Amino acid sequence: MSEVLSKLKSCVSITGGKVQVKDAAAVRGLIDDLIYEAVFNQDEEKRKSLQRLVIEIAKQMGAVPSSIQGLYEEMGRNYPGFTVPAMNIRGLTYDTSRVIFKKALEKNIGAFIFEIARSEIGYTKQKPLEYTAVILAAAVRECFTGPVFIQGDHFQLIRKNYLSGPDLEKNYIKGLIKEAIEGEFYNIDIDSSTLVDLEKPTLKEQQRPNFANAAELTEYIRGLEPKGVTVSVGGEIGEIGGKNSTPEELRAYLDGFKETYKGKGISKMSVQTGTAHGGVVLPDGTLAKVKIDFDTLRKISEVARKEYGLSGAVQHGASTLPDEAFHTFPETTTSEVHLATGFQNIMYDSKSLPASFRDEIYAYLKTECAKERKEGQTEEQFFYSTRKKGFGTLKKKWWDLPANVKGPIMKELEDKFELLFKELKVAGSKDLVNKTVKPVVVEKKVPDDILG
Repeated sequence: MSEVLSKLKSCVSITGGKVQVKDAAAVRGLIDDLIYEAVFNQDEEKRKSLQRLVIEIAKQMGAVPSSIQGLYEEMGRNYPGFTVPAMNIRGLTYDTSRVIFKKALEKNIGAFIFEIARSEIGYTKQKPLEYTAVILAAAVRECFTGPVFIQGDHFQLIRKNYLSGPDLEKNYIKGLIKEAIEGEFYNIDIDSSTLVDLEKPTLKEQQRPNFANAAELTEYIRGLEPKGVTVSVGGEIGEIGGKNSTPEELRAYLDGFKETYKGKGISKMSVQTGTAHGGVVLPDGTLAKVKIDFDTLRKISEVARKEYGLSGAVQHGASTLPDEAFHTFPETTTSEVHLATGFQNIMYDSKSLPASFRDEIYAYLKTECAKERKEGQTEEQFFYSTRKKGFGTLKKKWWDLPANVKGPIMKELEDKFELLFKELKVAGSKDLVNKTVKPVVVEKKVPDDILG
């Protein structure tokens, strides 16, 4: 640690809390060790200071946390023919982000989002500040410059919590929003679709708890925005895994939202079209084939765009779809697609992952997640549904896997990103992003003595 900081002193200066990079190449050579220390240092305050240092260094080197709002407003006027991939990176986050930035540079891609959900922040043990630092460290390492879109995914009001204490649940989400914006997440998806009440007689009344809470939380977000930044806020009308959404529900939500909150509204709308998060796993551990209602995506995207100026509809739970399905998202003018479990599956199922390490994780899950085992579940189904929770506590062991293990896994991921970016048609999107998104460097202070 002291050796890394000593070397960093010669290429970075800190005056009055402000970071200045004097030798970018030297910083790039030290970033692997610096981000490792920023994630795993034993002292929590030291970790936070080092994470902030990494973020400020990245900004000075041209990788700037940004809102995708400008691009989505352009999408609302004129669909550009691509669907933005939003990727939840649960484990091996630094290495995986490096692969994504490498591919983005190779294909001139600017339209892509890194995201993490409320639940994932907990079980992967990646708080917003850390997540941003790790992603931006990867950008520095790969020489990526320009806006970097980092998103709070599914900032969800949990129904049972809300019904037993609405203010407690809302205040929890507000605390999460505050932490996320301080960690420079300038894109936030509010999921209050869990509160839709299908017992009510009209669509508007069914959606009222949804749009009313989303409007309140959007107003809260607007009050926290740094100068010059408009956070891109997403809404959701259909809980993922529930019944398919309709254009009529979209109108009921958006009309109610606009009546409730007169300020800057949402930029996109998540809908349900037949998928489930993580896919549906069969007793033998294989995934059931999912049939997406692409007609719903097309219709809702059209209404969202033409009638309300939104970027379009957002598809969740898509990463476990067959490869041949992805080209349909741009064809149906879907604005954003969320991808998570497919990347996790590549990591766990890779022949390069040592069986002994996988067994160690599964033994941990058997003990720690025993209460989550459902009646009638096979061993394969249990491990598939819980292995996302094998990243957090064992994060350091994942990170410390040797290069001859991580290298082949990253190659598999690179091939997957290659396919996704091609099918979603985001190659060449950097030019439009540069025209529509003007990064705002929000300067934050770093302790002057952090380098010793």
